[in-house]
Amino acid sequence: MSAPAPAKNNERAVRSTGSEAGGTWMRARVGDEIVVRGTAAGVIARDGEIVGLRRPDGSPPYDVRWADSGRVTLYFPGPDAYIRHLVTGGNHVTAR
Repeated sequence: MSAPAPAKNNERAVRSTGSEAGGTWMRARVGDEIVVRGTAAGVIARDGEIVGLRRPDGSPPYDVRWADSGRVTLYFPGPDAYIRHLVTGGNHVTAR
């Protein structure tokens, strides 16, 4: 997986670069994917599905089911994390 393009000013998508990536600009919905970058460029350290929100506006922290273990944990994203908004369309799921 690769990082999504930065959001335009009029989009609600999450910015994926800079200090705001894990901060106040991050908004998610249940079903979105959270990706935590590894220490090397382009390497994914961990990813999971957001299964619960703690705040009505979709800001962190999130309940995440991690793909590598299936465990659900409370996660406070840092600047190395970004959200992939997944949109269902027909019989497939596409990243937004």
